[in-house]
Amino acid sequence: MKPLSISRAWEETVAFVKREGSLLFPVALLFLALPIVLFQQMVPPELMANIMKAEAGRGQAALPAVPAGFWLGFALMMIVGLVGALTVYALALRPGISVGEAMKLGLQRLPVLLGAGLLVAAAGGLAVLALAVLAAVFSLVGGAAAVTALVTMSVVIAMLFAAVRLLLMNALAIDRPVGPVDAIRQSWALTRGQFWRLLAFLAVVIFLTLIVQTAVQSVFGVIGGLVGGAELALLAGGLATAAISAVVQVYFMVMTARIYRQLEGAG
Repeated sequence: MKPLSISRAWEETVAFVKREGSLLFPVALLFLALPIVLFQQMVPPELMANIMKAEAGRGQAALPAVPAGFWLGFALMMIVGLVGALTVYALALRPGISVGEAMKLGLQRLPVLLGAGLLVAAAGGLAVLALAVLAAVFSLVGGAAAVTALVTMSVVIAMLFAAVRLLLMNALAIDRPVGPVDAIRQSWALTRGQFWRLLAFLAVVIFLTLIVQTAVQSVFGVIGGLVGGAELALLAGGLATAAISAVVQVYFMVMTARIYRQLEGAG
């Protein structure tokens, strides 16, 4: 098994972010936080109301018609965010590179990540379809609820497993001249034997992110509500959440890059 020290990766991450934060954080705010805030303003009020109602456990009404521009904005937000992420990875993996050079490299490697993402999504879709057909067959002989629960659990476990094994794909695509298939294959190879360590790392990141985002959104939402009512509360909460999310993502991506360097060097 390849050696992997999460604590060492964290120490290197803190030192790197402290040294290069003046480059990393503006990129994250511009490419990761700002597009989310702008996209939130495109969400139809009726759709947002239904989402909030469902989250509050008060049921879910029929979704309103969503304009085509909504989906175009969503796709654009995802692409801009991916370019920003690749730019951060380039800055983390190639010390001394300028922001412009990192952004150019991110744009050059973007098709690789999009292709790899489509391949993973297609494989996942086929797996879900196969499980759904299997569940339908078994439901004919009874026990439909149990079969549905088992299928759902299998899908969640498979998605989690794939997410962990492909955790290094973005860093690898920036660091190596690989195509979509090789990016998937080599990320899978690098993470072999490291599943539980990487799963624990992801679990901690997700847990802390949810806590911080909830606290920040609540505090700034209350302040915005007191100053300007419900609309300002929503805007202030969204801005604060997007900003803190961008900061957390910087640490996450830099640490993922340090983990990649450990495993890549060991290989």
